Amino acid sequence: MHWTEIVFYIGVLVVILSILLVDLLIFDKESHEVSLREAFLWTLLWIALGLGFGVFVYYNGHLIHGIKNIQELQQVIHKFEYTVAINPDDFRASLRAFDREMAINYITGYLLEKTLSVDNLFVMILIFSAFGVHPRHHKRVLFWGILGAIVLRTLFIFLGAALVLKFHWILYIFGVFLLYSGAKVFFEKGEDRVEPQNHPVIKFLSRHTHVFPRFVGGHFFVRPWGKFWHVTPLFLVLVFIEFSDIVFAFDSIPAIFSVTLDPFIVFFSNIFAILGLRALYFFLAKVVEKFYALQYGVGILLVFIGLKLLFAQKLHEWGFKNVHSLIIIISVLTISIVYSIIFPKKENP
Repeated sequence: MHWTEIVFYIGVLVVILSILLVDLLIFDKESHEVSLREAFLWTLLWIALGLGFGVFVYYNGHLIHGIKNIQELQQVIHKFEYTVAINPDDFRASLRAFDREMAINYITGYLLEKTLSVDNLFVMILIFSAFGVHPRHHKRVLFWGILGAIVLRTLFIFLGAALVLKFHWILYIFGVFLLYSGAKVFFEKGEDRVEPQNHPVIKFLSRHTHVFPRFVGGHFFVRPWGKFWHVTPLFLVLVFIEFSDIVFAFDSIPAIFSVTLDPFIVFFSNIFAILGLRALYFFLAKVVEKFYALQYGVGILLVFIGLKLLFAQKLHEWGFKNVHSLIIIISVLTISIVYSIIFPKKENP
């Protein structure tokens, strides 16, 4: 790993954590139920930050890898299998073409991760409902849940990138797994409930920790009667959400490797998509019934990405590029939303 890559990674991470801390310490000093307007504004802010980073990549993406000459550019292109055509005699033009390719990969990955996260949000809604968590505590749980997701996904992404670069055939395993995940959306009738008491993670925590029998405001830990520390049901909710994110990471991270093998583009597209997850949750929770077809859109995208991984070589021969993937992702997302509006879900009596 080049030292500029490490510096850039740490710098972006510091900025992200600073924004999260400002959100926690200033805007979230008191637990409250997030309104639709607040959720919408925060969603727009996080989307603007994510797309803003895409603009930076478009003009200065090469700075991530510290590229200073044509030889270093060729090494990066070869290492991460970029498809951009460069002119060895024109370094400046080649660099611009490379930056544009990086930006397309980032935006494609960002929209893909954002769309796939919708399925995770539906599960979060069910988890909060199953545990009976008061809406004013959702924001606090999701803050720590997203912070944990950033740490876990960082490990998964760079470990996955190292494995893919060393054992390229792993992409075929990813492809088959994504086909299976996408098919489940259509062939399995999902239950509208979550039963935490039967979940192995909750059973394990119940056996090996002291669980306080009721919620204590927004606290994860309490020390009743001045004796042993107990975890509250709110902490169990947090663990449950972290576990669900790990499960969904097995879909989203292999999917992003169909777009690019550059671990930094994979990481940044993942993280900026996750950062807006909390605000998107509160927005989606208010309109979840209106956009029911988004779940099926997620299934279609998982099948598409699985096929793309399995037939990558053939698609490359046919001239299929990531900009085409971007068009397909936007189309599926748009059609899912429009279909949900035109054909609203019938309410059960």
